[in-house]
Amino acid sequence: MSTLSRLNVPPQLVIGAGASGIVGEEARRLKVKRALVMTDPGLAEVGMADAVCGHLSKAGVESLVYDRVQPDPTDVNVEEGLELIRGYDCDAVIGIGGGSSMDAAKAVSVMSANSGAITDYMGYHKVPNAGVPIIAIPTTAGTGSEVTKVVVIGDTERNVKIMCLDLNFLPSVSLVDYELSMTMPQALTANVGIDSLVHAVEAYISRKAHPTTDCLALSAIGLITANVRTAWAQPDNAPAREAMMLGAAQAGMAFSNSSVALVHGMSRPIGANFHLPHGLSNGVLTPAVMRYNAPACIDRFAVIAHAMGLDVTGLTDEQAAERTVAAFEELNRDLEIPRLGECDIARDSFERALPKMAADAIASGSPANNPRVPSAEEIVAIYRQAF
Repeated sequence: MSTLSRLNVPPQLVIGAGASGIVGEEARRLKVKRALVMTDPGLAEVGMADAVCGHLSKAGVESLVYDRVQPDPTDVNVEEGLELIRGYDCDAVIGIGGGSSMDAAKAVSVMSANSGAITDYMGYHKVPNAGVPIIAIPTTAGTGSEVTKVVVIGDTERNVKIMCLDLNFLPSVSLVDYELSMTMPQALTANVGIDSLVHAVEAYISRKAHPTTDCLALSAIGLITANVRTAWAQPDNAPAREAMMLGAAQAGMAFSNSSVALVHGMSRPIGANFHLPHGLSNGVLTPAVMRYNAPACIDRFAVIAHAMGLDVTGLTDEQAAERTVAAFEELNRDLEIPRLGECDIARDSFERALPKMAADAIASGSPANNPRVPSAEEIVAIYRQAF
């Protein structure tokens, strides 16, 4: 290793069935008196937020719920949560749900101790002050937000999704309870499964990868590819759900200590412009981006083939890399991930958006971490190939 490498993970990470049930104990350990619980309307409706509040109450911790987090959360969600945390003098924030709820909670925590707007902190290491403690409880095996120092928030004024990375976004406690994912519908299982797999792959091929993130990424690739089809086809399969939740957490730790790359850089503008779920926009792009990347990281793609359990006996690294790309195309078909042009996006609207999407992708910084750094024209060509 020629350069220093760092590994930032939550100081308290609890993984396993029932982990969400100790949220009250963890809040009390952090000396929390009143917590803001942030979630989305669907999870509030099925009682997941109420369950968290019940655990908190038993531990002597008061709570209130903000249940308006939307898919791809925006600066509006952050401002609304911030009003509550200040108005009710909350000294912790708990995000329960997918990446949207956890990212919104992390952003509210940071803004509780810093001036301006969340959009002022786009980029790397720009947050001066730590906010109130964050407890993250994922309900999907996807974003890995529960273990990362990253948030992605929609800037409603500029119509872009911004990424902020800082240690102050790292949760104080993460409770990874696979039982909360057992009721996920098929489409969501597919989308978040692909999202977590892309996290692992991009962490492994990133220019910022290092040996520790490599271990996490390859383990995640193995867990996810071995179990995502079963989790998709058999939602109540506990071993598959458990493996997926662990794989998503490992992938989150990998990419947040390495980086994501071109898929994520191109995915965020699709979400901002056409409101596709993040995991789906990753999925529709991945085969085309992998074909673009293959010439620059043939050896790493060959290792990924082994991690995926592919039979590459007797193949050259080039052939193994091609088999890896083909395996992702097969996975998309098996999980019924559509092509981009099948996602209710009008071709003329897509073409008009291409220059801005390419510019926004580059401005995000993620493509610069790619093993093959693309020009705006190359990004446009990849978008068209994925369509």
